[in-house]
Amino acid sequence: MHAITRSLAAASIAAVALATAPAVSHAQGFSPEQRNEIGRVIKEYLIANPEVLQEAIAELEKRQAAAEADRNKASLAKNRDLLLNSPRQVVVGNPQGDVTLVEFFDYNCGFCKRAMTDMLELVKTDPKLRIVLKELPILGEESMEAAQVAVAVRMQDKAGTRYLDFHQKLFANRGRIGKAQALAAAKASGADMARIEKDMQSPEIGATLEEGLQLAQSLGINGTPGYVVGDTVVAGAIGVPALRQQVEKIRAGK
Repeated sequence: MHAITRSLAAASIAAVALATAPAVSHAQGFSPEQRNEIGRVIKEYLIANPEVLQEAIAELEKRQAAAEADRNKASLAKNRDLLLNSPRQVVVGNPQGDVTLVEFFDYNCGFCKRAMTDMLELVKTDPKLRIVLKELPILGEESMEAAQVAVAVRMQDKAGTRYLDFHQKLFANRGRIGKAQALAAAKASGADMARIEKDMQSPEIGATLEEGLQLAQSLGINGTPGYVVGDTVVAGAIGVPALRQQVEKIRAGK
């Protein structure tokens, strides 16, 4: 294959892999015979050099990841105050901590149960860490019911101490978690149950859950657990060492 043909093949592959509009526009200017020849050359080139397509796909994924990171940073900048200082969230750890870790969770998420253990370990071992908990009930009606009770518990516990006890008790359940399990955990944690029933009719419940959902969507968080540390959005229960590494990275940059 001579140099011009190789260049044409490489350019055509890049156009296909990266889906660039200008390249497509130029290709439309070729005659049917020329397009057939280009197709033949591309096919031969890919068969002989399949790693080229892998490289193009890897580059596309790299660019997409960079674009997503840029979108996340822009959304974080826009929503930072709501993310870190909303009156509708629960703060555990050090309220004046030097770094804030935000966790979005669902009570019916198995990985969130592990994430809760990670969170407790971080609180225990890092006295300078501030952790924000945000309800993100995305796993069905039972998750929504449990989250509604959780918000009602938060409404009568500004310090977050009772909420944290409730949080642990609720995650200790096996099987699906819904309203019955959440009410039992609230009662076991010493909540005012009459007020719980009253507050669950409050518009504050829906407003809190909607706020969390909108924040998660704006940050590209579509699963639980989801974390935000500084300008970084982290998906999944990545464990204490990885979370601690993210926190220390923020400290090092201050």
